[in-house]
Amino acid sequence: MKKKYKLLLLGLAIDGIGLLSSSWVFPVIGDFTDIVWAPLTGYLMIKMYKGRTGKIAGTVSVIEELLPGLDVVPTFTLTWLYTYVFSGKKNHERTKKLKK
Repeated sequence: MKKKYKLLLLGLAIDGIGLLSSSWVFPVIGDFTDIVWAPLTGYLMIKMYKGRTGKIAGTVSVIEELLPGLDVVPTFTLTWLYTYVFSGKKNHERTKKLKK
């Protein structure tokens, strides 16, 4: 399986965990888990997507997890779509160069 599809599956799993631990599913507990989950998602995003894309997406992910009601936004999936679908080959090649 290509790395980009592994990133997609991992991103879908992380988005799913984020949704399950959200304040939508667990109204009071979800808000407290977001305090731990938010920085973890930022870290994971930076590790999964190198360079400027990872830094921006990591920051957005932390903010999205900390703000109430935004837990349903699939940030990891949207970042994958941005990297591999909407930005096209140009951004993907830039990510490859940063890894070397």
